[in-house]
Amino acid sequence: MRCLVVIGLLFLASSPSFADEKDARIFELGDFQFESGVTISDARLSYVTHGSLNADKTNAVLVPSWYSGDHHGYEFLIGTGKALDPAELFIVATDMFANGYSSSPSNTAAPHAGPDFPEIAIRDNVNAAYRLLTEHLGVTHLRAVIGFSMGAQQAMQWAVSHPEMVDAAVAICGNAKEYPFGYVRLEGAKSALMADSAWNGGRYQSPPEEGLKALARHWASWGVSQEWWRREIYRELGFDSIEERLLAAEAGWLGRDANNLLWQAKMWQRHNVGDSPGFDGDFEGALRSIEARVLLMPSETDLYFPAADAEYESQFIARATLVPIPSIWGHGAGAGRGPGDAEFLNKTLGDFLRR
Repeated sequence: MRCLVVIGLLFLASSPSFADEKDARIFELGDFQFESGVTISDARLSYVTHGSLNADKTNAVLVPSWYSGDHHGYEFLIGTGKALDPAELFIVATDMFANGYSSSPSNTAAPHAGPDFPEIAIRDNVNAAYRLLTEHLGVTHLRAVIGFSMGAQQAMQWAVSHPEMVDAAVAICGNAKEYPFGYVRLEGAKSALMADSAWNGGRYQSPPEEGLKALARHWASWGVSQEWWRREIYRELGFDSIEERLLAAEAGWLGRDANNLLWQAKMWQRHNVGDSPGFDGDFEGALRSIEARVLLMPSETDLYFPAADAEYESQFIARATLVPIPSIWGHGAGAGRGPGDAEFLNKTLGDFLRR
């Protein structure tokens, strides 16, 4: 049980495996060209839906997955009496590339298997989901795109890439670009993984377990706040020491695919809505182009996406609302991990969507 608690604490879903894919559907993308220019054949996008599309097709909401998460990640927001009620909304939860469900280094055949998988941009996920919605599900209008962490990166990209389609975008603990501090932090995470002697340039014969353990310890320190550690909240979760908590964290990461984790981290690093076609790197110009209502919900204690970054971005978005999450649970607050976090998110999000 303790391992499960720690994984939740790190805001991550369990590592996907195709044995438990029975609840997911697959949209076949066929030949899919990534922003890098590389095309893979038989590309796939994994997703699930909740609720039904109404007659005039105006009740669709998209919730894209986050780093190492999957389509189960938003279930704390979905249900009767919650912000996303399937009785009223058609909710589409997508799995981003490299999470192990959709096309990933771990499940793609040669010549794009493992470390030969194309580099991924957040916009690649937006393009794939756009095709799913318009070609397969008959959705041409989104009441909202709601995302946490890397899902928030996707939500902001949707608002820039498809202003005609998106009424509202909600970025929970995530930004419209990765800032230099975050880029460097992710370099540390990647280095921890690749320092394992078994790494072999991503062509490992067995999982690089020492690298995965090192990565687990990196995330353990960053996923919550300094105040969380000062109060020794881990004891409330049943751990008698810091080391006991870290060992449980390691166990939670050992089932993950190292190349998948690396590719997602690189995707996270390179995101910038200013690199969207037509903006030539003009980040502020891309934000000014957003027509949708935007709700920015940083955690007050997030070490990945500091609240100040969301405040900075809000000044360039015409219809932005900034509502920080009051929590000591750091980044994990955005996934409803701390006491009261889920309730705060459901109420704030529900009020925003009803306006």
